[in-house]
Amino acid sequence: MRNADVRRTSLKKYLLIFIISGIVTILLFGFCFSLRAQAAPAITIDLDSGTTGEGSFGPLEMLFLMAILALAPSILIMMTSFTRIVIVLSFLRSALGTQQSPPNQVLIGLALFLTLFIMQPVLQQINEDAYTPYKQGLIDQQTAVENAVKPMKQFMLRQTKQKDLSLFLSISGEEEDLEQMEAQSEDQTMENLEKLSLSVIVPAFVTSELTRAFTIGFLLFIPFLIIDMVVSSTLMSMGMVMLPPSMIALPFKIMMFVLVDGWNLLLGTLAQGFR
Repeated sequence: MRNADVRRTSLKKYLLIFIISGIVTILLFGFCFSLRAQAAPAITIDLDSGTTGEGSFGPLEMLFLMAILALAPSILIMMTSFTRIVIVLSFLRSALGTQQSPPNQVLIGLALFLTLFIMQPVLQQINEDAYTPYKQGLIDQQTAVENAVKPMKQFMLRQTKQKDLSLFLSISGEEEDLEQMEAQSEDQTMENLEKLSLSVIVPAFVTSELTRAFTIGFLLFIPFLIIDMVVSSTLMSMGMVMLPPSMIALPFKIMMFVLVDGWNLLLGTLAQGFR
């Protein structure tokens, strides 16, 4: 009987605490909602009207913003220097034979910040030509998009090989336009190339980036492959057939990479390659 009374008393106490906590929580939520209702929002979303005022988003602006956010990863990978950098870093890790060191998070973070450093002039031009005038109401949305796309096209065209551009122009049936552009001056050729659609420029740019990244990866493998061959032949001559050559060669490859200041050379070369 005493145990039952103790249980009932404890249950009543917990029930009372639960009820008091629920009442306090409801009061706090009501207080917060009342403050939100009284506060004047700085930015409003108006989905009923087609016109936009200062500090408000219309339906078209909201849809455009959501589309940009959805396409942000694709824009980062396909229209910036991120692809070449991350592929070269992965080739470097494979050539060193360090497996998961540096980890993927470090390589991707390094590639992101190096991409931001390389793309800074392009982003600054987009801010000056597109975002700031649109924010001040000097240009409309369509003009802002055209001004924002133009620096990206210039960046990609500077890194795109003519062979890759000709390939996708021939697929789209516009190869004759490229032959006419080549007969013009350099400035006129660049202006005409900027008029090409992103559906042609982006795949040509990515193809060129993949080619350059694999070429750099091949050059990275050569010195480390030489070390592997020297270590392997040395172990074979000493009769240590059962000893894995990769385990012996790994510290020598790391030491060589550190002594030649490999990170400085590699990252500096990647950054200068886009400038």
